[in-house]
Amino acid sequence: MSSIDSLDIGDYCQYLNVTPYRIMYTGIVQDCLPIRSLEKKEGLYSFTISFPDSMLESLETGASVAVNGVCFTVTSISGSDVSFDAIRETLALSNIRFIETGTRVNIERSAKSDAEVGGHILSGHVIGTSEVISVDHSPNNRRLTFAADAGWLKYVFEKGFLAVNGASLTVAALDRQASEFAINLIPETLQRTNFDELETGDLVNIEVESQTQVIVDTVERIMAERFAEA
Repeated sequence: MSSIDSLDIGDYCQYLNVTPYRIMYTGIVQDCLPIRSLEKKEGLYSFTISFPDSMLESLETGASVAVNGVCFTVTSISGSDVSFDAIRETLALSNIRFIETGTRVNIERSAKSDAEVGGHILSGHVIGTSEVISVDHSPNNRRLTFAADAGWLKYVFEKGFLAVNGASLTVAALDRQASEFAINLIPETLQRTNFDELETGDLVNIEVESQTQVIVDTVERIMAERFAEA
């Protein structure tokens, strides 16, 4: 290796002794669909979504589907109805605990190995939720500002990637002191997703960019080890 700058991300992860994530999702929402049925049990939500024919092709029980950015396993398929289970940990970490019959959720099927990554690589493992604190409207534009948890805000950078309800978005503004960040939405994104319905106080699911998280954590670990040795 001649320099770190010459490495691709796989080589860089090898250099740092970390493992790169494999592609599960690309952050391009394929549809926004309503919850068809929902059964709430203690520590478990079982829900069903009716998929259009275009999203049913080659879909099988056991396949992975992102619902509002959360990776779920298909538990059953009956005609166009696709069912999923959300366990206690998933409900605690995500906004899936707030769904009701009719709630519209962002959907993306898992990516094939040769898929074009139109957004950025996602795992479907959300780090938590973030509250909408303001919605600013202007002609053909919308800016959403969110309250962030300081624990994961260190992985967020202005003009970097962030997954919000499963959609790959660019961070438009960042205020670390106030623990806030903002995103801008174009009409196409508003039409394709459930962002058009968001209001102040609503919670969205957040997944930080995985390679950024790996690098930040690794640099922190290496620096801590070096200072401990000094």
